[in-house]
Amino acid sequence: MDNEMTVHVPYRRLTSGPGYHWFGYYDKYEFDAADRLVLGMRVDFEDRDPGPDDEIAIGMVDTQEDDAWVDLGTSKAWCWQQGCMLQWLPGSPDTVVWNDRAGDRFVCRVLNVRTGERRTLPMPVYTLTPDGKTAFTPDFRRINDTRPGYGYCGIPDPNLDVPAPADVGIWRMDMASGEPELILSIAEAAAMDWEKGDFSKAKHYFNHLLASPDGSRLEFLHRWLQPDGGHFQTRMMTCKPDGSDLRVVCDSGHASHFIWRDKDHILVCCSDTGKPRMCVIDVHTRALDAVDSSALPSVDGHFSYLPPPYEDWLIDDGGGGSSRAKGAARDLVLHHLPSGKVVPLFSYWLSGKYAGERRVDLHPRVSREGTKVVVDAAPECGRQLYLFDVADVLRAHAK
Repeated sequence: MDNEMTVHVPYRRLTSGPGYHWFGYYDKYEFDAADRLVLGMRVDFEDRDPGPDDEIAIGMVDTQEDDAWVDLGTSKAWCWQQGCMLQWLPGSPDTVVWNDRAGDRFVCRVLNVRTGERRTLPMPVYTLTPDGKTAFTPDFRRINDTRPGYGYCGIPDPNLDVPAPADVGIWRMDMASGEPELILSIAEAAAMDWEKGDFSKAKHYFNHLLASPDGSRLEFLHRWLQPDGGHFQTRMMTCKPDGSDLRVVCDSGHASHFIWRDKDHILVCCSDTGKPRMCVIDVHTRALDAVDSSALPSVDGHFSYLPPPYEDWLIDDGGGGSSRAKGAARDLVLHHLPSGKVVPLFSYWLSGKYAGERRVDLHPRVSREGTKVVVDAAPECGRQLYLFDVADVLRAHAK
């Protein structure tokens, strides 16, 4: 079943060998402000986990110049699922940021692709405020130990045997000065009781940070591993940018992929009823509204709202399920929220060789004006970037 593709809209592959290309997560700006330049990463292997000395190339595809690849830099701080947090700096037409390793610390590289001006900031980044002035980051050393495929190797976790350390957690960094500040420790979050059970002996960590559309709150997942093993458990939390006003948004033990709908609501896959479902949660009251996802391949996909005037639509990859030895389906769809209608765009069967943390999730990223989508996929020549044009689908529905 490998290499079988079904495509329902105009598309093209943006990258090809030699080398393998991808971008990573779905909640970052991959398209520049003009929707011309598409960011990506390149590496010469894809059949193993990254090691401390493995370096990737950072670059961009010029979609108006025969999809030419333009080299921008390199990184030794990366993972298969989220790359090196490569993204366009919000509010800037020509500046990109990504994480790297310099000696015994992870750092952030800042590059103006027009002038070539470069800076290095003393902390890595995970998410940025909408104005691009502030970054937030968790401890990538700890994530590498607790959730392989999402952290960075090369620097050991100094709190490896500490269940809930007080000296690490979430940092805020000024993108102009580079000044960092620890705003919330793991110990502070772990001190708030879990409604569903006891996690006093568990190993705690933070992951998946995302600033609200107005920058007034920071969302993150507080996760923990019980000492007797098993899968991690999760609760969703928010706080103000300075770490104050810490609140639990979802305490069910399962909260997965999510995106802010607006400054007061988050769309998330959670198991508040004991079974995963898509819900919109009010971050202030915890009021929850279920979303009709009956026609989706999976409720636990990587989804994003399209920008206006298409904000009634989600782009969604259906999650794809965990990659197994026999392989797994990968589906790209548009989901019209008012009607519940799901429009298939692309599907293929991902080979079983892409298992575990090396899986290739589509992680769809939408263009700034909303009519193009880029994904990571491996149906033809290893993992590469694919661009899909959904303008006709959106126009047809508008009629």
